[in-house]
Amino acid sequence: MPFALAGEAEFLESSGQMKIKVLIVDDSALIRSVMKEIIGSQPDMEVVGVAPDPIIARDLIKQTNPDVLTLDVEMPRMDGLDFLEKLMRLRPMPVVMVSSLTERGSEITLRALELGAVDFVTKPKISIQSGMQEYTDMIADKIRAAAKASIRPRTIAHANADKTPGESLPQIRNPFTSSEKLIIIGASTGGTEAIKEFLIKMPSDCPGILITQHMPEGFTRSFALRLDNLCKISVKESAGNERILPGHAYIAPGHSHLKLVRSGANYMTQIDQGPPVNRHRPSVDVLFNSAAACAGKNAVGVILTGMGKDGALGMLEMRNAGAYNFAQDEASCVVFGMPREAIAVGGAHEVVSLQAMPGRVLAYLAEHGSRALRV
Repeated sequence: MPFALAGEAEFLESSGQMKIKVLIVDDSALIRSVMKEIIGSQPDMEVVGVAPDPIIARDLIKQTNPDVLTLDVEMPRMDGLDFLEKLMRLRPMPVVMVSSLTERGSEITLRALELGAVDFVTKPKISIQSGMQEYTDMIADKIRAAAKASIRPRTIAHANADKTPGESLPQIRNPFTSSEKLIIIGASTGGTEAIKEFLIKMPSDCPGILITQHMPEGFTRSFALRLDNLCKISVKESAGNERILPGHAYIAPGHSHLKLVRSGANYMTQIDQGPPVNRHRPSVDVLFNSAAACAGKNAVGVILTGMGKDGALGMLEMRNAGAYNFAQDEASCVVFGMPREAIAVGGAHEVVSLQAMPGRVLAYLAEHGSRALRV
């Protein structure tokens, strides 16, 4: 069952660090009990309340002033999305959604991220005790990241408006070179919205794009479909063994690493179910390392918001192989962990805001696309 690492509680007590106050909102008494035990077992967290629905949660928020809220996506008395929208408008705070592993659950969860939720976890599988410690660690990590997240007011745009960017972006001089250049993206916490903002601004003839976003199986397909409906380019969950085409983006499936490989003159996708790297599968380091080995100077690396270090060393490998790399700046990140680590090890050439990132990447490609080299 969940347990605290030895010495952590003593360290927290001696350092005077305040515990993260968590309010649990879920209509299932069993899930509330499990979440309370998991969160309460962490030495740096305390459960300040539990609520079976948003109406009770509203009063508990006023009483307990939590640092983080965990919220079921499907709730009685008030829909979870309606509650989240009101919360982010009237009392913005870090929210981690607790989602069911269903198609409907994934669609609702993606909408919740658009509304301002920091991250999500799937509901615990009560019958599988062997994986409970791993699940405990995942929830604890996400709550810690949420507690440090930058929460900003969200402007929800209509889907059709997203298809028409409000700025003039650079055009690649020679569209034929876009088949040689590639854009390689890695992200985690906050990444679904960051990736959407980046891809929406990509022209239909942009270089092929490979993406690893930390996301569990069952959610990446819905994520890809959602982006495909919003973007000028085609977006899909990668199935592996696909020729990478200009104007297409390929997202790592939630169950596998995504790799870049060569087959003759063509770049191809490869799906790999090897062990997790940096506790993640898919892992950003796996994608970045494959791009370094396979694409070299033809790759442009982009690391976006996310917790942890995944992608930092892989981005450095890309730079050493001749790639040109961009990291999202702290001010525009939900969580600055992954870009910060990539910057710290020297993997990034430029640090750019999310808003400016598409333009800067396209400007680099417009200037350097004609110099693409076969490797």
